[in-house]
Amino acid sequence: MTASTEAPSDVASLSFEQARDELVRVVAELEQGAPTLEHSLALWERGEALAARCEEWLLGAKRRLDAARASADGAARADQEETR
Repeated sequence: MTASTEAPSDVASLSFEQARDELVRVVAELEQGAPTLEHSLALWERGEALAARCEEWLLGAKRRLDAARASADGAARADQEETR
């Protein structure tokens, strides 16, 4: 198996950047046309797993940003209450 078609279980250990970069390579390979249908399907499955991993990272980042905003908003409100 090549790096592009490894078992999806290893996807869970990839950073966002690693998953994104590999997804770009998988898409490029699919666009060029794989030599066999089986290889195309393996690439597609790998791409789906990589896209899901990227989405996990992005959702996690969004949760962290939302929490930081909520914390900042709470601190700002507390400061406003103290100045009244």
